[in-house]
Amino acid sequence: MKRVQYRPDALIEVLHVAQESYGFLSEEILHVIARSMSVPESQVFGVATFYHFFSLRPKGEHSCIVCTGTACYVKGAGEIVTVLEKAYDIKAGETTPDGRLHVGAARCLGSCSLAPMLTLDGKVLGNETADSVLEQVRGLLSGGESGREMR
Repeated sequence: MKRVQYRPDALIEVLHVAQESYGFLSEEILHVIARSMSVPESQVFGVATFYHFFSLRPKGEHSCIVCTGTACYVKGAGEIVTVLEKAYDIKAGETTPDGRLHVGAARCLGSCSLAPMLTLDGKVLGNETADSVLEQVRGLLSGGESGREMR
């Protein structure tokens, strides 16, 4: 905040740095940012909850973000999300109780030609199926390779 001179127009940048530093944006962090930057708490919470990138809860050691945009959804993204939710007994947007896996859904990841696509620990994977994703996630959690290269 000091680097951007507490300017309210730098709110998104400050939230990015805070999340990089702490792993997620806790309620306490959001209160401190609002107070320090003289921005209403409602605005800070609004920005933090509007953008998909920001998380208000700790994410898991591993992350699987499934694109659920139109092209991906039509080609099976909904099934991928459902299989992961059932396999790990969580809902999209949640982290397993042991903190090992976070499963998320994004409205669009911008690679429609790879539909259905997802990111697994930051790696972009395309033309996936529910079975292929489940196999890759299981391999990742068992200490294996984090998935094959993008097709």
